[in-house]
Amino acid sequence: MLQAQYSANVYYIYLVVYIWFGFAYGMMLQYGRFCMASASRDLFAAGVPRMAVGILIALIFFSLVSVVLAATNMSTFHAGPLGTHELIGGIIFGVGMVLAGGCASGSLYKIGEGNGTSILSIMGISFGQAIFVDVGGIFNKLLPQSWIDTAQATTWVPKDKITSWFDHYFLGNIVLKKNIILSETEANSLINTIIPSILVMIAIYWFYMRKVHIKRTKKALKKEGKEQKTGLGDELRGIWNMLTASQRTTLMGVLIGITAGIHILAMKGMQNKFGISNFGELLARMGHTGDLSTMGKVFDPGYWYITTQEAQFAGWIMEKIGWNVRDDVFFGVMNGLPEIWRNPALWMSFGIIFGAMVMSLLNKEFKWKLPKGELIVWGLGGGLLMGIGARVALGCNIGAFFIRVAGGDPGGWLFGIGMVVGGYGGVRFFNWWTDRKMAKEMEAF
Repeated sequence: MLQAQYSANVYYIYLVVYIWFGFAYGMMLQYGRFCMASASRDLFAAGVPRMAVGILIALIFFSLVSVVLAATNMSTFHAGPLGTHELIGGIIFGVGMVLAGGCASGSLYKIGEGNGTSILSIMGISFGQAIFVDVGGIFNKLLPQSWIDTAQATTWVPKDKITSWFDHYFLGNIVLKKNIILSETEANSLINTIIPSILVMIAIYWFYMRKVHIKRTKKALKKEGKEQKTGLGDELRGIWNMLTASQRTTLMGVLIGITAGIHILAMKGMQNKFGISNFGELLARMGHTGDLSTMGKVFDPGYWYITTQEAQFAGWIMEKIGWNVRDDVFFGVMNGLPEIWRNPALWMSFGIIFGAMVMSLLNKEFKWKLPKGELIVWGLGGGLLMGIGARVALGCNIGAFFIRVAGGDPGGWLFGIGMVVGGYGGVRFFNWWTDRKMAKEMEAF
């Protein structure tokens, strides 16, 4: 299909760039088993920091590339509104990702492995968001009147598009918050990403790895007949051992970080080539104005992003069956609703699935796993919570955390903290549920 589109119009090369970067992300995510839900589960339930460390390494390398792009005016990154909504959304998202067994990016690559629960999770994310941003009525009454008044007084949005609870929440509260980047210089990467990431890794080592490492070190010293005294050198070796415990995950962390930076460079290059700032301008040139929002745009982040395009996918289906989803700010004003074969970010998500599928087939790890019983509930319910959390925070584990932190937006850490808190809560809930279930089974036995 892409080849036919490109043959029809050179502008479709824009979509090809997105899908190939999605394909690359999918291969790397699958090979490194990268998933922020797994990071929370492994760390809090088993005390294994492998995945959490890999994510922090990816952040550091992505930030280094991002600051070079910003310095050369080749970045497409833009900060998000800073506020407690990021923390709250992160908590909701964190609980959901643990219940579903995968974050937004993790669920996509696991679909490529044949995981049926992840399919349900993505369906929950997709339709949960699309319905969440479009419903109004009684839900509007749950909001502060000041938000509603401020939203209705907005002049840049057509009044007939301010209908849902999300419209009033967004216009009456979120857009009033400041977008902050800590620094426009090289210190941006150092202050907002590198130093905090290193401190988090040291904390992980101290609370989860140090005790075992020091015990092994003293045991080795005793065996050699030396004094059982440890110092800074031993601590540094312990941290290094933690970083290299899984070379596969660490390597993919480095590559994902670099690739995410190159992706931004490629999209900015495409925009410069065609003289645009949004793919909607190219769609308009091709006559596909029905795909566009009232602002003449479609969702085109210019970097790695997940959840908004999934909401568009669900919105596209809902519109086909007669649900008017364009009478709101999310679809009607901000993101548009392009046909799925002309949706740039959605092609990136498809690319992640296909890339993961290829890698899992190469590694002989592909296997259809149909969900049964509780897994159906966990998949749909967890996906629904992730979708709600993503809309509250205006992003998911990629768009609200990974991209923002590396780009210098301190709000990314707020979402990250919330996601960790929610993940911890999700793990504790699962432990309670498992213990309760086992106790009942033993009673029956």
